Amino acid sequence: MSTAMNFGTKTFKPRPPDKGSFPLDHLGECKSFKERFMRCLRDNSFQSGLCREESKEYLECRMERQLMAKEPLQKLGFKDLINDEKPEENNSL
Repeated sequence: MSTAMNFGTKTFKPRPPDKGSFPLDHLGECKSFKERFMRCLRDNSFQSGLCREESKEYLECRMERQLMAKEPLQKLGFKDLINDEKPEENNSL
């Protein structure tokens, strides 16, 4: 008795990622940021918490060059690294 292989009856429908596309950096626009981040990871026994500044800079580079969807850095977990300097108000008359 043989079994029929009905692979053609089910079709695979790919769906996009939840946060949009994350294209590869074919032109190496953010390569220096990636290398700095990877060096930091190697130097710190791959403890990513010690390389958060480098990670933030890499993601900022990708967002600036439209290699990933723009997201507020607070939503990406970098709220404590953001410089929330507000312009000083000029109270002189």
